[in-house]
Amino acid sequence: MTGGLLRAALVVLMIATPSMLLPAGGSGTPEIVALVALAAGLFTAVEYTSLSPSLVEFRDAQPFNRIRFVTTAAAVFLLSLMIRDAAGEASTITALVVALATPLGHALDIPYSPVRLVMLTLPEGTPAVLADQVRTGAALSYLISLGSLVTFAAMLRFRGWPMRSGNFNVWINLPTFDPTAGPDVIWRLRRDGQFNLVLGFLLPFVIPALMALGGPVFGPLNLSNPHTLIWTLTGWAFLPASLLMRGVALQRVADMIGAQRERATAREAGLLPA
Repeated sequence: MTGGLLRAALVVLMIATPSMLLPAGGSGTPEIVALVALAAGLFTAVEYTSLSPSLVEFRDAQPFNRIRFVTTAAAVFLLSLMIRDAAGEASTITALVVALATPLGHALDIPYSPVRLVMLTLPEGTPAVLADQVRTGAALSYLISLGSLVTFAAMLRFRGWPMRSGNFNVWINLPTFDPTAGPDVIWRLRRDGQFNLVLGFLLPFVIPALMALGGPVFGPLNLSNPHTLIWTLTGWAFLPASLLMRGVALQRVADMIGAQRERATAREAGLLPA
């Protein structure tokens, strides 16, 4: 119960961070943020206090979800500080973030890079100040998302995730996966893992293209709104990273099940002691 409530409070704090750091937005913005934050906090509390979750995957396979949350919260916090500096409420820490992130944005804004594709979605006549914010924010969030992948890869390599965290329960950690449905479990896990890997690799390039194609129909995103800018860049960077992590995790689970089957077959054949 304590862990679930703590996680819910941290989720609420992350969603409310832009509203707390940025100047007051338009009419209704604080109320909408509060409603979304409370709904996300309630969902988190229910998922982490129940015996078996309904949607949250790898709940008991730390630190999978912790890596995703910490890196996402860091991106939201740093993007909020960057926009706070541009809004005229500069401080030492906001100036430091801008000073470090601006060269990074120019370094990653190269042909065919995800950052360049995001820049190409901006409509003509976009103010130079807003374009610089988009470039810097996209590079910053993308680099942090890559950091989450590197951290998870290190956990796989040096800590043997997920077995170091205890016994792995497929029913608890993969609540949306039905082991009894369809063909072989290992085949399905590998298929889903490969699909997530491909989709996660393509999304940083596909999302800007979809935004450009949907602009004439639905209208361009109002990235001049600080909240829209923060959450758009955060989702653009961390949705693909989350899919890549999930794909690698599913492949790992499939390998574990396959190794367990091989050991069980060897025991039945009398090659290993019971």
